[in-house]
Amino acid sequence: MAAFARSAPCWVDVQLPDLEAGKRFYGELFGWTFRPGEGPYADAFSGGRLVAALVAKQDGRMPTAWGIYFATDDAAASVARIREAGGTVITDPVWVGRAGVVAQAADPGGAVFGLWQAGEREGFEKQDEPVSFCWTEVHTRQRDRVDAFYEEVFGFQGTDLGASGADVSDSGTGSGASGSGTSDSGGSGSDASDASDADVPGTSDASGTSGAGGSGSAEPGATGSGTAEPGSAEPRTTERGSAEPGSAETDATEHGSAASGPDFRMWSPAGTEPGPDTAIGGRSVITDAFPAELPSYFLVCFAVEDCNSTAGHAVRLGGRITEPPFDVPYGRMAVLQDDQGAVFAVLQPVVSGKRTE
Repeated sequence: MAAFARSAPCWVDVQLPDLEAGKRFYGELFGWTFRPGEGPYADAFSGGRLVAALVAKQDGRMPTAWGIYFATDDAAASVARIREAGGTVITDPVWVGRAGVVAQAADPGGAVFGLWQAGEREGFEKQDEPVSFCWTEVHTRQRDRVDAFYEEVFGFQGTDLGASGADVSDSGTGSGASGSGTSDSGGSGSDASDASDADVPGTSDASGTSGAGGSGSAEPGATGSGTAEPGSAEPRTTERGSAEPGSAETDATEHGSAASGPDFRMWSPAGTEPGPDTAIGGRSVITDAFPAELPSYFLVCFAVEDCNSTAGHAVRLGGRITEPPFDVPYGRMAVLQDDQGAVFAVLQPVVSGKRTE
């Protein structure tokens, strides 16, 4: 039986101009160790368990970005559903040695993501724990089209949240493929209330920081690394922070407001009770408050034990803070940029299911 249910997030990797510099940054930031692959990439491990891969960009036109992959038991069928639902297939399914099958696509709003059909490699071996993947969300201007797309392709059920972060939906929508649910954003760590509220050095103004978001992307750290089609994904500028997992990016004075409808939708797998306890990701709206040049993208989030400390450490390593640490119902979050421009988020989950008010 596969380690990942169909449509569950199963892998993340980052495309970087300088692989060795990336190993130094993430090795120092997260304590990851690395093993070289047979292609231009390195597998990343935490406590001996696979958590991600760092990939050397083979073409300068490709974005410097973290990418997310969703599990599928039939990549060809998934690609067909993507086309039927109005998405774009960037890279058709291709075998990566015996590791598995990889494909890359974009939703109707242009956000890039990957598909992974496991062979000998299932995906990451650690998640929802410190310094491992815990959450992903797509940021888009095409709310209605994108909602319908992911419900049709992956069978996600939606729980809509209003400006206060409250559940405003009567029930989930969509049906079909199921994924493996994670509780809220998962993970473990110290109580968010213990995090210092002191200013974090190196904070950049949200309106002036550019970086990358979306998928680059090589296969899930497997033998015979294959990269995305050169120039197929636009560089992502993230001059903004992310909406917190399972909340709304709706401060009208800072973020603008959507024309109508919910600003944040949490995704739960088909066959589960939609809501925070089963959510595996979400969709946030890019409002008119942001430059039209800002494209749709996926944000990848890693669990950490101390959000403030991690943000400060990223700055000392040459990174930047796109969104300073802030409290959310699920813990404490920050959006960071590594020393080569790839954007990612960190989340310090609350302890024992307690949420900050």
